[in-house]
Amino acid sequence: MVRPARRSRWPLLLALLAALALPFALACGGDDDDTPATAGGSPVAATATAAPSPTATAVPKIGGSMILATTTSTMDSGLLDVLVPLFSKQTGIDVKVIAVGTGAALEMGAKGDADGVLVHAPASEKKYVDSGDLVQGKIVMHNDFIIVGPPADPAKIKGLKDLTSVMAAIAATGPFVSRGDNSGTNTKELDLWKAANIDPRTGVKQREETGQGMGATLNIADQRAGYTLTDRGTYLSLRKNLKLDILFQGEKSMLNIYSVYVANPQKHPTVKLAQAQAFDAFMVAPETQKVIADFKKAEYGEALFFPDAGKTLEQVGQ
Repeated sequence: MVRPARRSRWPLLLALLAALALPFALACGGDDDDTPATAGGSPVAATATAAPSPTATAVPKIGGSMILATTTSTMDSGLLDVLVPLFSKQTGIDVKVIAVGTGAALEMGAKGDADGVLVHAPASEKKYVDSGDLVQGKIVMHNDFIIVGPPADPAKIKGLKDLTSVMAAIAATGPFVSRGDNSGTNTKELDLWKAANIDPRTGVKQREETGQGMGATLNIADQRAGYTLTDRGTYLSLRKNLKLDILFQGEKSMLNIYSVYVANPQKHPTVKLAQAQAFDAFMVAPETQKVIADFKKAEYGEALFFPDAGKTLEQVGQ
C-alpha cells in the first residue's frame, strides 16, 4: 500500500500570516499607493514610512515671481530688505517690490497690476475689500504715527496732551511738510486736520506737499525746520541723519496698522495666486512675526514694528 505524500504545513502557515497582516497593510497603505487625498473625510493614502511632520522651515518651493505693491514706509525702514530675501529663500519666489503710497498700492491691487499688497490704511482698505478686489486680508503688524519737528519747537507742542490742540498750534505756526501722496500717512494727516476742524488747504501756515515717500518727506521737513507726521519705524531708521525730535506721541488714535492682501484672481485672471497666497501666509507665520518683532530693536533700543498676526483691528495695541 502506497501512502499519499505528506503535505507540508508551511503553505498553510504562510496563508494564515498573510491573512493576519492584511488589515494592517490596508491601514498603513503601501509605498506605491497613489490614491489622492480628498475633502469631506475620505481616506487619505499614507506611505508605509511616515513622512516627517511639517515644520516652520519646511516651506514648499513654489518658484515663479510676483509683484508686491506696498507703502514706502516698509521700504524706507529697511524691513522689506530683510523679509523679502527670507521669503524668496524659503519659497523660491522672486518678488518685485513697488513701493508707493498706500492709495496707489491699493489701486494697483484693484486693477490686477500687483499680485499682493502690504498697506496701512484700514479705512481706505475697506473699500477694496467690499468691492471684492482684495481678498484674504490679514493684519500683520503695527507701529504708530508720531509728530516730529525741530528741537526749538516754535509751535510749543511738546508736552501738550490733546491732539486737537497740537494740530491747531502747528497750523498757526508752521511750517508743516505733508506727503500729499494719498498714502496711509497722508490719509491719517488729513484725518487729524479734519478732527481739529482745520482746512489744510487754507488754514495751515506754510504747509508744503512733497508728493513723495516718507523718507524723502522727513528729509524735506528737516531742511525746512518744519513739522511732519511720520510712522515711527521710518523715523527711527533715519533719525541719525535728521535734526528732528519726536514732539507728540502715544495717543491710541495714532496707531498705524499694516495688513497684507491678495488681489482677487476671479476679477483679475493674471494674478499669481499661489505666489501671492504664499506671501500672505509668510507674513503672519510665527517665524516671520518674530523677525518683525526683533527688527532693529537692539540697534535703536525700541521696536520699530509690533507683530499682530491673528488679531482684529480692535485688539491691535492692547
